[in-house]
Amino acid sequence: MTIFGIISVLIVFVLILFGLWKLQQKHVKFSTRVFIGLGAGILFGGALQLIFGAENTITNGAMEWINIVGNGYVGFLQMLIMPLIFVSIIGAFTKIQGSKDLGKISSSVLVTLIATTAVAALIGVLSVMAFNLDGAEFVQGDQENARIEQLRESQTAVDDLTIPEQITSFVPRNVFADLSNSRSTSTIAVVVFSAFVGTAYLGIKRKDPEQAEFFKKIIDSLYAIVMRIVTLVLRLSPYGIFALMTKAIATSNFQALINLGLFVAASYTAIAVMFLIHLAILAGFKVNPITYVKKVWPVLTFAFTSRSSAGTLPLNIETQTKVLGVDYASANFAGTFGLSIGQNGCAGIYPATLVAIIAPTVGIDITDPTYILTIMAVVAISSFGVAGVGGGATFAALIVLGSLGLPISIVGLVISVEPIIDMARTMLNVNDSIVAGVISSKTIKQFDESMMNDKNLVLQEEI
Repeated sequence: MTIFGIISVLIVFVLILFGLWKLQQKHVKFSTRVFIGLGAGILFGGALQLIFGAENTITNGAMEWINIVGNGYVGFLQMLIMPLIFVSIIGAFTKIQGSKDLGKISSSVLVTLIATTAVAALIGVLSVMAFNLDGAEFVQGDQENARIEQLRESQTAVDDLTIPEQITSFVPRNVFADLSNSRSTSTIAVVVFSAFVGTAYLGIKRKDPEQAEFFKKIIDSLYAIVMRIVTLVLRLSPYGIFALMTKAIATSNFQALINLGLFVAASYTAIAVMFLIHLAILAGFKVNPITYVKKVWPVLTFAFTSRSSAGTLPLNIETQTKVLGVDYASANFAGTFGLSIGQNGCAGIYPATLVAIIAPTVGIDITDPTYILTIMAVVAISSFGVAGVGGGATFAALIVLGSLGLPISIVGLVISVEPIIDMARTMLNVNDSIVAGVISSKTIKQFDESMMNDKNLVLQEEI
């Protein structure tokens, strides 16, 4: 009976995959197919939850096979992170019109990303207070206990490191090892190495233009190849998102979701407020927030459904350069740096909300302005090196909680609602990197106002 049930579930799963493939053959818009995959996953996962339940052997057996599609898709996204960072950052250096703009671009992008992350931490703390979650206790079941044990093992990688030591760990001692993502800080290490290569290129360009031009052609070719690979992977998004959502809904503990409802509400409120702050910042730089939202909406919806800042990078850069009017160098720096530095959702709001919840349980006054400033500072510094694919938020939370001497169990207790919150967090991360690109382009006076103000100019989907 169990085998028959598993086979029946898989047959329906394959039929839905076939339906998504038919939509692609009929050239239905990419964003539409992604949302159909998301909706199909919610409905199919919900049906499995209602018919069999989260702990049923049929559900678990079917998920082992469904995970091939979901986890395979995530694996391909993770595969792209290092090549994307490497070619995008070096490509940005080769496109810089003058080396004098380099300092302005990098400083503008970094200041925007880090400053907004500190503000995001403050918003996270205030949101917890507004929902009276400071000192709240959550239900701890078998799944949460297992997750806590895993986290304790993961924390050993960062537990004994001070913040200065964490910063030192960003140095790429063995770039080949970091390109294989062998360390928790490999992402930022590759960013640093790529920046060194780009800076070396600028030096060679002045002394030996012929060699520099040859190198530029190599990077341009690599960039084209990597972007083509990205396109091939992104075509899998409707299928991967469908599988991931099916698993998330089918295996969710709805009682836990109810228990954590206030935490979800507090998180989404903080994310919404931070998004409005982004728009206010843009308004301060004379960018129409309404026009901006209309233009970036396709990218943000993809980020929301895919839960991957890295997977969204190509659409991110294309939107900045072809729709918003951001110069190529600023767009690449902002989009790429945003993968590993200053993620407002995953590295800002998330760890700050956890700190605000758990700190009162160990006798800390979370309303103390000094402690709030400490949280903001620690979160801003710890936001370096957060990977752009699932798991980065957990890593950021472990660093922040460890740096403040707080227990990490809270991270495991909210595991049930992680996928739900992570969608909005990722969208906020991507939006912040776009905002950084706009501000940088405005700073170096390379921003194309006519492109930004052209309301008919939107992202052309060719995936």
